[in-house]
This record gives sequence, structure tokens and C-alpha cells, in this order.
Amino acid sequence: MDGQELTALWRFCTENFQLRDTCHGPTHWEQVQTFGLAIARENGASREFIRLFAVLHDSCRENESIDPDHGLRAANRAKELRGKLFDLDDSMFEKLVICCRDHAKGQTSTDLEIGTCWDADRLDLPRVCITPDERYLSTEVAKRMRL
Repeated sequence: MDGQELTALWRFCTENFQLRDTCHGPTHWEQVQTFGLAIARENGASREFIRLFAVLHDSCRENESIDPDHGLRAANRAKELRGKLFDLDDSMFEKLVICCRDHAKGQTSTDLEIGTCWDADRLDLPRVCITPDERYLSTEVAKRMRL
């Protein structure tokens, strides 16, 4: 994915984001990307995958509080945009779908990309006055970063 494709994806997701002045919006997506790329520098996770997750994972939220289907909607958006605004091979794309769909379910993952992305999202919990709990972090890198 080149910079132009990433810019187009961010533009699309930002323009179609339903909430304004939100703690789940583009500022959060950028922070998730920053945390994810920092983790990836140490563990070798795919930077492209992290960038895709960062922009997609909360882009379909309909409210700021309880929105249990926002991950599923994000996974469906990824399916709609694949081949139009980005592309991934089948195995990485399937992981992206799972990663978006399940990111808010409080799970951890031994998969390098999924664990990195979920950790990147959780490392940004202080924005809503929650300290990330080590039990819900998948990577050793994130566990060190939360301190």
C-alpha cells in the first residue's frame, strides 16, 4: 500500500465517520497507528496491516458508549473497500477482518499482527481515563510500553 492509497483510505473513513468531536475518531486512529508502528519496530509486525487496522477499527462507530457491533461494521467496511482503496493477500485480509471484528471483545492474541493491533488500541485507553491492564495485552513490547 503506497502513501496515496493510505491517504485515500483515511480520507474516505474520515469523511464517512458519523461522530464528531469524539474520543473514537481520527485522532484516536492516528494514536493507534503510532503505538502499533512503535510495537512493530520491535516485533516485526506488518506496518501495512497496522495502518489498515488503525484507520478502520473504529471508523464505523455509531455512538461513543456501548456499540457492540462497531467492530463487525468495520470488518464489513474492510470487505467493501478491499480492491478499491487497498489490497491485501487472502490470509492477511482474513486476519484484518478478525482483527477489526473482535478488537473490542477483551481478548488477547498470539498472532503477531492481531496482537500488535489490539495492543496499540488498548495503549490509547488513557484518553478515556483507563489504565491499560497487562492481562489484556498480547505483546511483551506493549506490556513494557504501558509502564
